[in-house]
Amino acid sequence: MTAPQAGRLRTGVPRGPRTAGQLPVVAVVAVGGGLGAVARYAAALWWPARTGGFPWATFWVNVTGCAVIGVFLVLVTEAVTAHRLVRPFFGTGVLGGFTTFSTYAVDARGLFGAGRPATALTYLAATLCAALLAVWLAATATRRVLSRRQR
Repeated sequence: MTAPQAGRLRTGVPRGPRTAGQLPVVAVVAVGGGLGAVARYAAALWWPARTGGFPWATFWVNVTGCAVIGVFLVLVTEAVTAHRLVRPFFGTGVLGGFTTFSTYAVDARGLFGAGRPATALTYLAATLCAALLAVWLAATATRRVLSRRQR
């Protein structure tokens, strides 16, 4: 059996204008992600965690970011017609770069490594619960505000 020639393979990936149309989306996600990451880093510098201490800055960044995601997604999906790049820029880029579940994992690992397993488990559970609660409360509150404004 012989291998097919490379020129004859079909990958199913569209070429040309379709992939070129994704460039603005990728660009705004990258710019937004950079801005969000800088804001998160600034929060960590402003409120550094003690070695072995509860990482409050990362906790509040994640909770706040999730609340903003709740408000933002309700607004852009239910209330306003936004430019097609607003959602990838702000939702995926800025808020994706701002919220930091990778640092959350690194912080938990550091707490375990510092011999603080109870603090690590508390941090893991509290962040997850608070972030989910924040997005739900923010989305619910935004919907209520919007429904009152429409009356």
